[in-house]
Amino acid sequence: MSCCLLFRGDFEQNSSSDINKAITNIKTRKDTHFVDWMPTGFKVGLNSNKPRVFPDDDMAEVSRSCVMLSNSTAVQQPWQRLIEKFQRMFRKRAFVHWYVGEGLEESEFDVALSSVQ
Repeated sequence: MSCCLLFRGDFEQNSSSDINKAITNIKTRKDTHFVDWMPTGFKVGLNSNKPRVFPDDDMAEVSRSCVMLSNSTAVQQPWQRLIEKFQRMFRKRAFVHWYVGEGLEESEFDVALSSVQ
């Protein structure tokens, strides 16, 4: 696994050291495994600008926020199940006529499947 943490808002001066301590704590536990090709396993971004609120948005106005982007092999099994279901339906040509009627060529299904695998 690798992870990117993006912090935004009014963080104190010592926030980066607190963040580094929390990351060190996570990395020393044995229940989370990180990829070998990324020595740190984390990328951290700090931005002192307050999170932006857009008109007519459902999000509440906050003074700070954090976004985590990560990847994991835990999503492998759900994707594999989805691929198997797609292959079963495609073999029966279920719903293919709708896509072909909208201008998609049947060969594009094979290209999309090979891209996912």
